[in-house]
Amino acid sequence: MRIVIAEDDLLLREGLALLLRAESLDVVATAGTPGEALAAIDAHRPDVAILDVRMPPTHTDEGIAAAVEARRRQPDLPVLVLSAYVEQTFATELLSGGARGLGYLLKERVGRVEEFLDALHRVASGGTAVDPEVVAQLFAQSGRDTRLDRLTPRERDVLALMAEGLGNSAIAARLVVTDGAVHKHIRSIFAKLDLSPADQVDRRVAAVLHYLQNARGLA
Repeated sequence: MRIVIAEDDLLLREGLALLLRAESLDVVATAGTPGEALAAIDAHRPDVAILDVRMPPTHTDEGIAAAVEARRRQPDLPVLVLSAYVEQTFATELLSGGARGLGYLLKERVGRVEEFLDALHRVASGGTAVDPEVVAQLFAQSGRDTRLDRLTPRERDVLALMAEGLGNSAIAARLVVTDGAVHKHIRSIFAKLDLSPADQVDRRVAAVLHYLQNARGLA
């Protein structure tokens, strides 16, 4: 796996590169600014890019803007964004263009190496990884759309884990239920969110994005 890292904190940037190289992953370039990051992504066409949310010059949303621009230039590029805090606007802004091959994690998750590497591999393979704390805070704000109110507490649990990017078997293991039970809950979620099998969309992604968008009152 070929990786570009964009992080303005030198110690974190080099530490992350060392961690990934120790896992036999190929860090092809590191960058400290959004411009350097985009140039590295254009030059190396990595399998995944890891970008910090807050980067120079204003340390607000430059990393998100770079991630969106990178995806515009290379639509299939998997991107994992790191943030020091839960920034709900940035999370939904990034995911609103489609969730395939995208992740949003808190930086503290990097210290939990196994979880971080699992999320990185999931994103690189085209999946989704959203930090559980981001999901929890978004759920706390939900309820603006009455369809979300139709969900039972267990269905909300399942949707929250779907939003983190977990597959059915991983959800079953986390909730200590059978795969069949998870499948049944997901069918019910699709029905309650009015997501028809005839729709020309990935209903799993649509359900997660529906929740994330409505948690901000975007729908």
